[in-house]
This record gives sequence, structure tokens and C-alpha cells, in this order.
Amino acid sequence: MEIEEKDDVKEIDLLALAKKIWERRKMVVIWCAVGAVLGLVIGFSIPKEYQTEVKLAPEDNSGKSMSSSLGALAAMAGVNVGTSGGSDAVYPKLYPEIMQSVPFCLSLLDVPLTDIDGKRKFTVAEYLENDTRSPWWSVITGLPGKILGAFSSAKEDEPGAGHQPDPFKLTKKEKSLVDALNGAIQANVDTKTSVVTVSVTMQDPMVSAILADTVVSRLQEYVTDYRTNKARKDLEYIEKLNQEAKDSYYAAQQKYANYLDTHQGMVMYSAQTMRDRLENEATLAFNLFNQTSQQLQMAKAKVQEQTPVYATITPATVPIRPVAPRKMMILVGFIMLAFMACVGWILVVLPYKEASKGKKGVEDKSAE
Repeated sequence: MEIEEKDDVKEIDLLALAKKIWERRKMVVIWCAVGAVLGLVIGFSIPKEYQTEVKLAPEDNSGKSMSSSLGALAAMAGVNVGTSGGSDAVYPKLYPEIMQSVPFCLSLLDVPLTDIDGKRKFTVAEYLENDTRSPWWSVITGLPGKILGAFSSAKEDEPGAGHQPDPFKLTKKEKSLVDALNGAIQANVDTKTSVVTVSVTMQDPMVSAILADTVVSRLQEYVTDYRTNKARKDLEYIEKLNQEAKDSYYAAQQKYANYLDTHQGMVMYSAQTMRDRLENEATLAFNLFNQTSQQLQMAKAKVQEQTPVYATITPATVPIRPVAPRKMMILVGFIMLAFMACVGWILVVLPYKEASKGKKGVEDKSAE
């Protein structure tokens, strides 16, 4: 019986609250209308943003890792299987960190861009400085910072025309551009499939597509340079040795030919000894040149083997529809906030005011 009574009390309380709200339904409608107007104003004040996504499937190195592990076990047993595998320090999970790094973002500032009509050309830095719009309230929110900056005694010197960005020491302008790129470029990696999704969000659809394609290309170049770094250095060294061996072989061959031209018909033992010596030197130089040529071909094949291959699942395309702002979500959110605020006003603030007025009236009568 007590539980039923408690349930009845709760039901009566809820009905009473609903009745209070229904009695002031006009106020609720007005507040919701004001919230809808504010939502529309804010929704249309936020600039449109377009997003371009590119999906990559990096090369799977599991086979290489397995072969290197087997090679290590074989080496412990005293058997050389001829493998030279190593752990890869730049794997797909680190791609987002690479794209968020300061040197990577600085390398994107001078990327040439064009508008949707192809009539105007500019760089990423110029677009972020001149063509990026902000909501109208950003002028109000940024006013205190401008006032403090005007009265600040420490002023930054403007870099000259030939200034090159230094990742170790950025200017305020460069720092703001890097932060803007960090907010516009995002990357996600699927831990199961290792598929890398690179997304670029910009206010211009053409800029978004061009920058997304450039980011993917720069990322591939970065990873390729890292993985082929040692192989390319070995190739340069072997090319140098091969060129030296080639020069030595040609010089020894020419020296031997010149000697034969000038000592034809001579039967002296000293002449025959010198001829055999020059012939042996030319043969040794040829053998060395032949060996370095073979090593050169192997080094070139090694560079090609270490070069990663990427499969582009979803290429960069110019987006048609903006992804932000979501005007309908903003409108519904402001209407809900206005409704909740109005309900709180009706159920909490108004009863408190009426109670305060009643208490004040009782005090005034008692004072009289």
C-alpha cells in the first residue's frame, strides 16, 4: 500500500509539473521560437566546410618480418640464409603523427592551389591567411587579444622576403599556419586492416581535394625516403666504386694497348715481362670492374625492393556537399536548449519569485 501511495504521489507531482508548463505554453513557444532564430543565425554564420577523404592500403610487411625472424634464428644456429631484414620504425600507426609534425606542415605551405574555376592561383599559406573566413563573433572574442597585443611592448620582427621557415624556431605567423593545418588534416588507421584514411577539411572544395592529394603524395615520399635511405646510400657508394673501377680498367687497357703498339716485334725478355705485367693489370682491373658492376645491379634491385607500394582505395575527388555546419542539428539543439531553459524558468525561478514576494508582503503587513 505504501508503494502505491508513493507512486500516486509521484504521478500527481508529474501531472502538476506538466500542468504548470501547459499553463505557460505561450512562454514555451516564444522561448523555442527565440532559440530557433538563434540557431538559424548561428548556423548560417558558420562558414561552409568541405572534406576530402583518401584511403590507402600500405604494403604488408608481415612476410618480410617473418623472413627476418627466421634469418635471425638461422644465424644463431650458425647458418647464413642471406636475409637482411630489419624492423620498420615507420609503420601505419605513426602516419598521423608524421602528418601532424611541424616539418611536414611547413612543407605544405608553399603548395600551389587554384580555385574551383581555375582562374586564380595561390599557395596554401596565402589561402589560410586571406581566403579563410571566420564567424562574425570571432571578431568579438578576438578583440581582447588584439587590445593586449596593441599595448604589448614586445613585438615580433617581420621576416624578410627571402625568409625560409625554420622548424626549430617558428614565428607567430608560421605557428598559426601550422596550427590551422593541424586542425584541417586528420588521419585514422584501421588497426585490423591497416587502411589509412586521410581527410582534409577546407572551406573551398577544390582546395580540399588538391591538398588531400598532396598530403598523401608527401606522406608516401616521406615513408619511401625513410625505407630506402640505407639502400640508396649503399647504391651511391657502389656507384662510386664502380666508376673508379671502370676508370682504372680503361686506363690499364689503354696502357696495355699503347705498349703493344710501340713494342711490336720485340723478342727481349724484359719487353715480354712488361707485356705480361700490363696484361695481368688490365685483367685484374676488368675483374674488379665486373664485380662492382654486378654489385651495382644488386644495389639497384635492393632499392626497388625496399620501395613501398601503396594501393589507393579511394582517390581524392572534389567534394560536392559541405560537411559543416550541420544547420539542422544546430537548429534542433538550440530549440531543445531554449525549451529546457524555459521549463527551468517556469518550475524553479517563477515559484521562487512568487514565494519571495509572498514572504515580503507578510513582512510588510507585520511591520504595519
